[in-house]
Amino acid sequence: MTPRPGALRTFGDWAVACDNVRRCAMTSLGAEFGIDWPKVAMTVTRTPGPRGGFALTFQALDDHSPPSDAVSIDGHRLSLAGGRTGSPAAAIVAAMANGRSLAIESGPRTLSTVSLSGAAAALRYVDAEQGRAGTVTAVMARGDAPASRVPAAPPLPVVRMVTPGGQPAAIDPPTLKRLRQQAGCAMDLSADHPAGTMPPEAHALGGDRTLLIVPCSMGAYNLLSALFVSRGGDWVPVAVDAPIGFAETGAEGDGPVPELVNAEWKDGMLTGYAKGRGLGDCGLSQTLAWDGARLRLTEQREMRECRGNPHLLTTWRTQLVWERSARAETRRRTAGAL
Repeated sequence: MTPRPGALRTFGDWAVACDNVRRCAMTSLGAEFGIDWPKVAMTVTRTPGPRGGFALTFQALDDHSPPSDAVSIDGHRLSLAGGRTGSPAAAIVAAMANGRSLAIESGPRTLSTVSLSGAAAALRYVDAEQGRAGTVTAVMARGDAPASRVPAAPPLPVVRMVTPGGQPAAIDPPTLKRLRQQAGCAMDLSADHPAGTMPPEAHALGGDRTLLIVPCSMGAYNLLSALFVSRGGDWVPVAVDAPIGFAETGAEGDGPVPELVNAEWKDGMLTGYAKGRGLGDCGLSQTLAWDGARLRLTEQREMRECRGNPHLLTTWRTQLVWERSARAETRRRTAGAL
């Protein structure tokens, strides 16, 4: 199955995304071309299906901000004491649909204000994406059709990943140089080049396979690494089931070898985070797992708007199933994957 992450949309001062199983989230943005960002960002999440409800989260962007206990919409105060899900959350969302400005409060203190410009359009988009238009469950496109008309969430795609094991294969300097040339890395990556001082990382994948992460080029806050996997005593570009890194964003200059940005291997998972800028308030985060034949995209989160909110919205999710490398190797050979 080829991953098809959901789209990211912007309506006024809100970004919204619905993932591959129709869970939707919308999050507040700072003023366009602004300098002073809000101290607290707000995110509204709605689960899919006939009984799908709302959840509110407030992310403090200032370490000194106390927790919020209420919001005021156009001067009307709505307490969060009853919770941030269920009926209290639904009441706040309904008020947002017709409001102009929202204040996030802690006691008598206003922590931050959030523009509601575009919030109604974002909620209408969620209604459409979740199939709620014309039903009693919709916020904006409300109708008389019963909740049973809302489609259930599709099942999460299953990714069977190999439990890593064994010892990583060694890489010698001549082979490493050849791989860097194959990947179109910065010439030679000598010691005076930032990425040239970084050795490659080799991680055992199980089934006598090794993942090689080769530092390839480096900017102010993004390190691009080429990805290879051992095969029959040699190294080949790793196979992936989806565009990764800057290839996913459509950036030019991608080489013949898959590259991940700011790659990190931890607990058998490979993650990458391509920053849109140094502040980290926009970019693309991807998590991948090895299934015995290729790297599979297991999660994708992103934010295209560089407007002071570091909360990345999820556009792709999966269900992970761990299995031993021997079973994965048998399945791979049977399928003729390599």
